[in-house]
Amino acid sequence: MMRRIAVLDAPTNLGLRPPTPSSVPGCGKAPGALRDHDLLARLRARDAGCLTPPRYDPGDWRPGDGVCHAREIGDYSLALADRIGSIIDRGEFPLVLGGDCSVLLGSALAMHRLGEAVGGRIGLVFVDGHSDFRHPGNASYVGAAAGEDLALVTGRGQADLAAIEGRRPYFRDIDVVVLGIRAQDEYRLDLQAAGIITRPVPALRAEGAARTAQWAHEQLADCAGYWVHIDVDVLDPAVMPAVDAPDPGGIAFAELEILLAGLVDTPHCLGVELTVFDPDYDPDGTYAAEIVNTVVAGLAPVTAPEAVPPRLLPGPSAAPAPRRGNGRPVIPPVAAGAAPAVAVPPLPEVAVPDHGDAQARTVDADEPDPVVAFGLEPVGPPASAGPGRLRRPPATAAGPASGSGSAPAAIGGSAPLMEAPEPDNGPPPDEDTPRSAAGFA
Repeated sequence: MMRRIAVLDAPTNLGLRPPTPSSVPGCGKAPGALRDHDLLARLRARDAGCLTPPRYDPGDWRPGDGVCHAREIGDYSLALADRIGSIIDRGEFPLVLGGDCSVLLGSALAMHRLGEAVGGRIGLVFVDGHSDFRHPGNASYVGAAAGEDLALVTGRGQADLAAIEGRRPYFRDIDVVVLGIRAQDEYRLDLQAAGIITRPVPALRAEGAARTAQWAHEQLADCAGYWVHIDVDVLDPAVMPAVDAPDPGGIAFAELEILLAGLVDTPHCLGVELTVFDPDYDPDGTYAAEIVNTVVAGLAPVTAPEAVPPRLLPGPSAAPAPRRGNGRPVIPPVAAGAAPAVAVPPLPEVAVPDHGDAQARTVDADEPDPVVAFGLEPVGPPASAGPGRLRRPPATAAGPASGSGSAPAAIGGSAPLMEAPEPDNGPPPDEDTPRSAAGFA
């Protein structure tokens, strides 16, 4: 029985800084730009409409005022959670088209409600070029929710965003897997200290996208299901410069397609959101077309005739996966005989437009009914999430195999990659210079 996709537009730009003092971020135009390339028809998806965001107006916000647009983002997150919940109640697979990364707050709220309804925990696979882990515990001030979304959904930050409906955290640290951040991400050590599992780009490319998707499944095996967040800035700016903060060292479209297909090829994947594509930097629609091609191919396992219907697994508050003395999880080996990864050619040399300093990413109801569409009744008392710790070439449309053999070629070169050991987040950054605390100033 195939799963039906429902596409919901969430064109909010409230979580980003203004590109210039007299303009607004263009990512609110992304859903329309993607629809113009026949996204819904190619997915055979139901149109779930558009949730119109409040007006973008930073007003007289100043550093130290908390998250800009906090009230508007909180209200929008409540409405978005309701819309996502109604899609899931119909037994459909939501594809949320952002907008900036603050849409994750609405998705996270919907997932926490759902986990409570079925008596289990919902996990998060966070595919992003940046950790978005800025919070009051590691920065002098906060400001832009799109650069702080992972911190907020894991319970760090002001309560009007991090604890909507008194739910904090929406995702436990142990139930989050971060994929695609750059090797020298500003907050990588904070993630490690929190126990949030990461696989930066070098390890992702060395292991292969298919094997990385399998690895992510394994890390969330104790969860009832999981949500997938994809920020297109996980792609290298040589192929995707149309984002607010392009950062060299990303992955290729073919790798994202394989990764997405592997993540959704399970009934425990509950939905996907796509964020941060900015059509203002894509005047001829080239990058929008590439994104649509990737999403359509990557979501093919969801709508395949043999796809298993969505299924949540209510379960006990499972013990965390065993960890080594250094705090990293013990990763089981991939089964022998897995198919090799698809080779990815070197990315072309493309000039990346200068988006200006104003676009830097380092800135900062009633509960729904139980999930009748899943044929489940609530099982036992709601699982307690516990308090969060307050530290911060085209490929085939078929889903990937469960593992990989040879790794793809490195971006910008053709030298083969050696088999990589367990990812090493490297030494801490030079602390002689304090962390950036840029905001709307």
